[in-house]
Amino acid sequence: MMITAYMGTRDEENNWQQLRRHMVAAQLLPRGIDDARVLQAMRAVPRHLFVPPELQADAYEDMPLPIGSAQTISQPYIVARMTELLHLTAEDSVLEIGTGSGYQAAVLARLAQRVFTVECIPALAQAATERLRALGVENVEVTPGDGGAGMPRHAPFATILVSAAAPRVPPPLLHQLAEGGRLVAPVGSRQRQSLQRWVKKGRRCRCEKFTLVRFVPLTGKWGVGN
Repeated sequence: MMITAYMGTRDEENNWQQLRRHMVAAQLLPRGIDDARVLQAMRAVPRHLFVPPELQADAYEDMPLPIGSAQTISQPYIVARMTELLHLTAEDSVLEIGTGSGYQAAVLARLAQRVFTVECIPALAQAATERLRALGVENVEVTPGDGGAGMPRHAPFATILVSAAAPRVPPPLLHQLAEGGRLVAPVGSRQRQSLQRWVKKGRRCRCEKFTLVRFVPLTGKWGVGN
């Protein structure tokens, strides 16, 4: 089914823009998100077009929302926090694991040169591809597959963002990280994880731990329970 990105009338779009500005002012700035480029991306990307129509009224609330196939779109703060931890530049290539509806990829696309994103559920991958295309996002490539395996044909990546929980960072992803690259992922049990950033220096990766989070589990060889 082809997805049409209905942007609405001018009054409707003004209302959505106002809600995005409020989201940034009420949810992101008070929690310490201060990267100007990240904040601008969060103000610009229409999150309501990445959730089911019946949930659009809640799109800018401080909570995750279901997107079908037992998956969710992360709350705005977590999207902004993970994006900020990557320290993206306009020349970076990004690998995202767990496309979902495509919202995180759309945010990354405004900050990086190229985004490669992997989704394990083919229907979500197809829907995200159509949605991003309808919105005119041209620097994102969506691929269905096992996210833990990464995307070796496009490696190395300056940054990697994992939007699903695993008991440890899948080794293929660390191998595909460029020298000096940054990887951000939720790591831990099915019920609770810590948000971690791994920075690659030579043959070693240094880990920093941040806030506690709860993500849907990564599937495949490197997922929870394997």
